[in-house]
Amino acid sequence: MSRGFDGFEIDDFRDSQLPSEPASGGRESSRGRGNSSQMEASVRIKLAKLHETEYQSDHLDWQSRERQEAKPLSRDTRQADLLAQRERTEIRNRDRSYSLRPSEIHTLTEVGKFRVVAVEDIAKHGYGGDRSRLDSDLRNLIHQRLVARRDTSVLKKESQQVLTLTKEGKRFIRHRGFVVDDQAIYSGFVKPKEADHDAALYRLYHKAADEIERKGGKVLRVQLDYELKEKLYRKLGQAQAQGEGQTQRSKEAFAHQFQLPVVHGKVSFPDLRIEYANQEMEISRVDLELATGHYHAGRLAEKARAGFQIYARSEDAAGLRRVRDDREIMTAILSL
Repeated sequence: MSRGFDGFEIDDFRDSQLPSEPASGGRESSRGRGNSSQMEASVRIKLAKLHETEYQSDHLDWQSRERQEAKPLSRDTRQADLLAQRERTEIRNRDRSYSLRPSEIHTLTEVGKFRVVAVEDIAKHGYGGDRSRLDSDLRNLIHQRLVARRDTSVLKKESQQVLTLTKEGKRFIRHRGFVVDDQAIYSGFVKPKEADHDAALYRLYHKAADEIERKGGKVLRVQLDYELKEKLYRKLGQAQAQGEGQTQRSKEAFAHQFQLPVVHGKVSFPDLRIEYANQEMEISRVDLELATGHYHAGRLAEKARAGFQIYARSEDAAGLRRVRDDREIMTAILSL
């Protein structure tokens, strides 16, 4: 689910939809093309491999949970080190002083990078399930007007508590240099109706980052679709201001500059991009999409063609996999 950017009046890439019949490059389904038994067999084999990928991913989740009980992952070790430091230190920032401990600074940076984070997820991934410690930190952060907390819905059964930085919290994190310069930091609730989806990206990040670290990689930064869109719109706006127009060719050239795929003439944006250093110390990136139960076949096919790793909440995964299989869309849908 890619959110929009209130910028220049250009194509709304977020709402791009694929026609059921692609203009070129064939179609997702083999039906209507002679019902070739060889082609059908090939499709079945590919789908079987995708099912195996999904099974292995789900199984790795279970294995990871088992390992964490006996041997923490490296990020878990870092988490424990943060929680062991209980003393608060006075930190001055311009005309104010803040009393913070390392775990609170870490929470500020995590919330800032993802704009919206669910309280339950920060408790799990940032505090090892220690809710009393989290509650203590949040009281302090809220009291100092660095973090805001709210519910995502007025309906209790559909609501969850989420966190976001205040403008003051964002300024503090940026001015004190707690994140690298090229890491975007956000504040405030922009679109409440998308808060649940946006909050799930933090959970998605941890699942993908675990896999990166298992392979010996190190996460360098994360980029949300909002940042990627803003960069592309800015380039197109500059081209327009310079009288160069907004040709399809320039749009695709700028998209290529930001390593963004173009599918049927439209730029496709991932929900989340993770940039990391691999074992060979080369810069790599992985583009992730959090699909919802509302995705139709065309949208799912677009994200698959873009080459994104597609995840879905467990309650949505089964339905999306049925759509995938019915339309023979060659992509794995991994459970979040």
